[in-house]
This record gives sequence, structure tokens and C-alpha cells, in this order.
Amino acid sequence: MAKGGKKKKAEIVFLVCEETNDYNYSFRRKPGGEKLRLKKFCPRCRRHTWHVEKKK
Repeated sequence: MAKGGKKKKAEIVFLVCEETNDYNYSFRRKPGGEKLRLKKFCPRCRRHTWHVEKKK
């Protein structure tokens, strides 16, 4: 017998700069887990700043 569980679909997540609130990065990931907080390059600030995960 086949196991009939529901698969979690990947969702689109955006990384938003904490200083300018610009949506700079987007990617697909599985739902669940902790919110991401990464240090990424912000084109408006022209330096690396903290980016947090946000759903549109």
C-alpha cells in the first residue's frame, strides 16, 4: 500500500533589508522552520546589511 501523505509545497520567500525595507532577494523554500536573518548585500545602501525573511 502506498502512503498517501500531503506534500508541503515550496513557498516563495523574500529577504527584506532591515534599514531600507527593500525586497532584495527572493527564493523558494519549504514551509516551517525558523525565520531567516542573513547578512546580505543591499544595492541601495551599497554595503552588507541584515536581511530578514518576509512573505509577500
